[in-house]
Amino acid sequence: MLKVAIVGASGYTGIELFRILYGHPEVAVTCVTSERSAGKPIAGIFPTVRGRCNYILENLEPARVAGKADFIFTALPHKAAMEVVPSFLAMGKKIVDLSADYRLKNPSEYAAWYEPHMNPELLRTAVYGLPEIRRARIKKCALIANPGCYPTSIILGLAPLLRKGIVALDSIIADSKSGVSGAGRGAKVDSLFCEVNNGFKAYGVATHRHTPEIEQELSLLAGQEINISFTPHLVPMNRGILSTLYGKLTGEYATSDLIGMYEEFYQGEAFVRVLPEGSFPSTLHVQGSNFCDIGLTVDRRTGRVIVVSAIDNLVKGASGQAVQNMNIMNGFPETMGLETLPLFP
Repeated sequence: MLKVAIVGASGYTGIELFRILYGHPEVAVTCVTSERSAGKPIAGIFPTVRGRCNYILENLEPARVAGKADFIFTALPHKAAMEVVPSFLAMGKKIVDLSADYRLKNPSEYAAWYEPHMNPELLRTAVYGLPEIRRARIKKCALIANPGCYPTSIILGLAPLLRKGIVALDSIIADSKSGVSGAGRGAKVDSLFCEVNNGFKAYGVATHRHTPEIEQELSLLAGQEINISFTPHLVPMNRGILSTLYGKLTGEYATSDLIGMYEEFYQGEAFVRVLPEGSFPSTLHVQGSNFCDIGLTVDRRTGRVIVVSAIDNLVKGASGQAVQNMNIMNGFPETMGLETLPLFP
């Protein structure tokens, strides 16, 4: 039985990790931490677990946490993660970090979008944890940078096109919509009910911090540097991301040709579902699951391909993908603990 700690268990991704791991047959959660709620029972913070666990949230003391667990999930804000990850690594622990702290390979890029990095040497050794693209490297790594939610939906949606080189690299547009849980559990005016309900708005226009992460991974897939136009939007729902992706085709392709290409690219992938021609995904159809649904069409009038991808931002966009990475790192079946079907309606 793998002993696991959830560092930062009082946020949305933390409790989602707990929910998924509770049903994992090879895992025992042995430590949960929260700086703001230390000393309180986790059931008092999240009534959904009442009657199923009696964990008390602890302060984050790396040596004490490492003494209780063999594997660490750090579900902390950026900068907070980089303050403790080196200590866990020095104590021989494997880690999946759900923050942005280890996703970017270039320390200067991280400094430009966030702040100077405290341990930039780890940026070279951390593996970007998108299993469908990086599985072989994930198996051998001690530190996984779990991808962001928007990047997961965009990279999976575009990967086959870039690997095959059939879209103009300067034509890519990503138009994405997210539920409010993507902003985290902290109290913010922009996330208040009256600020969000009955509204629909763009934010982080041309400045969103996921941009360099998306461009880094798309550039690696394409084999050359890519800049894209990425605009996120906030929609009045709890969870889910829908990304609509546009690219100019470099040749003549039928929709059926591209769907066949996507099916071949994702053949054998348990969590990517390529939809039949004429079907497009909905966030409702992936809610609560680790699936990424992808639908696409060729717009012959404009010569563009339009790809639509949908994920649950808290599962495939965060905690579910983190567990998927944990499974790979520890030799468990990749789907273990993640077989739950989507919630509907």
